[in-house]
Order: sequence, then C-alpha cells, then structure tokens
Amino acid sequence: MPLSTARKTEYFTKMKELLTDYSKSFVVEIDNVGSKQIQQTRIALRGRAEMLMGKNTMMRKCIREYVEENPGTPIAQLENCCRGNVGFVFTNGDLGEIREVLESNVRPAPARVGAVAPIDVIVPKGPTGCDPGQTAFFQTLQIATKITKGQIEMTADTHLITAGEKVTASQAALLQKLNMEPFTYGLVLKSVYDSGSLFDAKVLDITDDVLAAKFIAALNTISKLSLALNIPTQASVTHSIANAFKAILSVTIELENYSFDKADIYKAYLADPSAFCGGGGGGGGGGDAPAAAAVEEVVEEEEAPPAVDMFGGGDGGGGDY
Repeated sequence: MPLSTARKTEYFTKMKELLTDYSKSFVVEIDNVGSKQIQQTRIALRGRAEMLMGKNTMMRKCIREYVEENPGTPIAQLENCCRGNVGFVFTNGDLGEIREVLESNVRPAPARVGAVAPIDVIVPKGPTGCDPGQTAFFQTLQIATKITKGQIEMTADTHLITAGEKVTASQAALLQKLNMEPFTYGLVLKSVYDSGSLFDAKVLDITDDVLAAKFIAALNTISKLSLALNIPTQASVTHSIANAFKAILSVTIELENYSFDKADIYKAYLADPSAFCGGGGGGGGGGDAPAAAAVEEVVEEEEAPPAVDMFGGGDGGGGDY
C-alpha cells in the first residue's frame, strides 16, 4: 500500500535531517533480515546511530532533492547506492564501533527452498534421530547410512550444499529433519560514506598495524633501490653509514700507526685473540672479568653494522657511499 502524501513528506523531512546532521553513514544490505532483527539492531544502536529504511525510489528522490537544495554536496554519491534491498545507518561516532554492533547482530536461520547458500553446509556424521523407514530419503541424496539402535546413522560427514548454490527441496527437508539452521543472516555492510568520501566497507579492515607494515615494506624497497642505484635517500642512509663504517674499519685495521675509538677493539682482538678468551677454571676468577667484558664489547661492535636495518630488511644491499 503506497504511503500517503503526509507520510511521504514526513519521510523526506526525516531523511534530509539525517543527511544534514550526520557526516558518516553505512549502506547496508538487509536481505533475509526480519523486522524483529532490524528493531533489535535499532535498540543496540540507540544513542550512537540512526537507521533509515525505505523504498529505493523514495530514497533516491530524497537525495536528488537534497542535492538540488545544496548544490555541490558530496551526498549525491549516495544516490547510486540505492540499489537492491538496502538501507542507511547514520552516525557521527566511530565507524569501527558501529560496524561491530551491526555485524554482531546476526541470527541463525533455516535453509529455505530456492535461497542462495551464503556458505558451504556440511552435515556431520552420527545419529540422525530418523527411523529406518526413511532410509530411501537419504539414499536419494547419496548419503551413506547404517541402522544403529533403531535409528539411521550417517557414516561420514556430508558436503550437502556448496556456497552460491540454490537450496533444493530435498536439502531443505533433510536439514529440517536434523533440526539444523546452517545459515546466519544480518545486516551486510556494502559501502561507507565519511565526510564526502564513499568507499567499500572492506576498507575498514585496514588497521593501523596493516598501514605500518605496508609503510615499512615500501621504505625497505626504496632503501634497496637507493643502494643499488647509488642514490642516497633518507631510507638508505643507515645502510650507507654502516657500509662506510665497514670500509673505513677495513682500511684502519691494515694501518699500524692510525686508529680511532671504534676501531681499537677490533685491532686489539685481531692482534691477540687469546686475550679475549676466558681463562681456564680454578682460582683467580676476578682476572677473567675484564676479558669477559672485552669479549662482550667485541661481539656488540661486530654485530652493530647489520643491525642498522630499521626498515625490516636483511643485508644492507650493495654499494658504499
């Protein structure tokens, strides 16, 4: 039954107010979602977001009128989202929190004939509770069974329905006999509108950790290219310093009359490695302390150059500056 003129005017006013008052919104798909479930979602969102459902033609017309009244508004992008069985969830809060509420409000549902299966359905092996007279029904579905204690028992797990296929009458009847509700339905997030930008809801899966990992990987790539092309950049400067230190150290070790603080420990070690070895057991334990400290310092110094890759890379690439 079509809405009266007064109801349409009220609806248009409501939607325009929401478009004005809220800078963020979700476009949600509500296939197979009942009115009770929608009402429960409204209650869960109370105080944080508002949900608006309606006919696509009415929502598109309302958006067009809003754009005419507010030329240049990015709200015009939402008109193309009014396709299929969809609605809007408006909010000024955190999109991640609202998303959690929407995705958590799901309900189990039986498999109905003709419905498209959103997931694979696997019936586990075991007793079914069906009497032996229904064996032919299981044979029709090519399910191996045996009779145990006066009831039919499935001998193996059965892949009954594949995701994307339509549920047949026999499949729906079997799941009903087994009291199984294999599907869950809830609001499906399709798109997100945020302060003039419209993007896929999957973008919300990108966390700060994911962005940081991508950024570090990009810096590592830039560092490798810079070293290979002999073009210094901020990303490769740590590798350049490490390579330069190794080059200077290799020259200094060959010079008898020249050294510097960081090279002294290396030259001392190469001149007399035994001085850095711990003494044999027995007394005089105090005499080993300086040697142990020196060995530890040597190890730290030798490990220092490779550890400069702060961007997650391995070796420092090639090329010295």
